[in-house]
Amino acid sequence: MAPAHPPAHPPAPAPGPSPAKVALRDQVLTARNRLTPAEVGAHARALAEHVLAAPEVRRAATVAAYVSVGTEPGTGLLLDALLAAGRRVVLPVLLPDGDLDWAVHTGAPGGLAPARRGLLEPTSERLGVDAVATADVVLVPGLAVSATGLRMGRGGGSYDRALGRVPLGTLTCVLLYDEETDRAVPVEPHDRPVTAAATPAGLRRFAPTGPGGPGR
Repeated sequence: MAPAHPPAHPPAPAPGPSPAKVALRDQVLTARNRLTPAEVGAHARALAEHVLAAPEVRRAATVAAYVSVGTEPGTGLLLDALLAAGRRVVLPVLLPDGDLDWAVHTGAPGGLAPARRGLLEPTSERLGVDAVATADVVLVPGLAVSATGLRMGRGGGSYDRALGRVPLGTLTCVLLYDEETDRAVPVEPHDRPVTAAATPAGLRRFAPTGPGGPGR
């Protein structure tokens, strides 16, 4: 009788975020939670002005964006202004596996509905995960960005996957508060850089650094 095969070893668990990333996320979120509604609103107005003034946004046909929640840099005014300017705006829909589908933002009553993780998502027809690749400008959330465009998100990896589908040369811009730029962002293999960061103080661009760098 042939000997039984030894049981296969279970796969090793995926490594968690680095302690440095955890510490930086905690620091940024603590600072954001101290903001008053008036401060969030004032920052949102300034942020919208800078994003709307970018040449890529002014000539864009489609802009991929998102609905801010809580004390994130506000996007409500920005989304309204993009629609008023005739832009086609697509917003993310979080899938069970953490990837992002996309749907058109109509701006109509009932066009946004509560979703998982406290998010607001469009109720219109879904376009597929590759729809982000058709956008002329991609606006993404984040918690910090380095001096070279390395973005730190909340750790789910959803936007790193989405940014991996965006064609070379597309403006990919993270929306932040002023003190969240030029941070020492720890780098992990799945991290995708952005080409710009917009804050209430202005829009900053990052120079390409070759394959995998901020030009992607």
